Amino acid sequence: MTATHMRQLALPFARTPDYRADDFIAAASNAEARAWLARAESWPDGRLALVGAAGCGKTHLLTLWAGPGEVAAGPFLRGLPVFSGPRLALDDADSCADEAALLHLLNHARESGVRLLLAGRTPPARWRVALPDLASRLRAVTTVMIGAAEDDLLAALLARLFAERQLRVSAAVQDFLLARLPRTPAALREAAARLDRRALALGGRITRALAAEVAAEIAED
Repeated sequence: MTATHMRQLALPFARTPDYRADDFIAAASNAEARAWLARAESWPDGRLALVGAAGCGKTHLLTLWAGPGEVAAGPFLRGLPVFSGPRLALDDADSCADEAALLHLLNHARESGVRLLLAGRTPPARWRVALPDLASRLRAVTTVMIGAAEDDLLAALLARLFAERQLRVSAAVQDFLLARLPRTPAALREAAARLDRRALALGGRITRALAAEVAAEIAED
């Protein structure tokens, strides 16, 4: 089989995250969030909003807190989600298009004593909603922020991303990437995905030259 034919066979298979407790990287930037999640019984009105940038670990924390079957997606929220436990999490809640469904969920959770965890990139008080009752309830939700990732967290995350993809990348190349990529978890995840696809297509290892190419692309994006 020729190298050209191998490149044509390289397919970007989707990866399903496995949100395990051992895989979450604890750091000072997410310490306050972890502390709030550990004392759900003290949340005002039984609600909490977890706020942070893309890729900061919100979905991971939501899944660990509520359980895989108790996490709903805001963009697909229609009516009342089916849940069986005393906890429910709504990911990407700030992208919920059905305001009536979100208001119904907030009301039902309070009336039934279900602890409700919302996640978004901005605080609920800043979400643009038209329903006055929903806006009022969102302003009352206690909010906890996940801060900017520290150097140690970013380094550990990049190493883990490569390990999950079974990619052998030297420490020197990883340091090279960390110095040139935007300092966000989302940028590291994108870099790992692109390098995985590129290395598979080329049939070679991840070199500094390839890392520089991908880092430049992401910085430009």
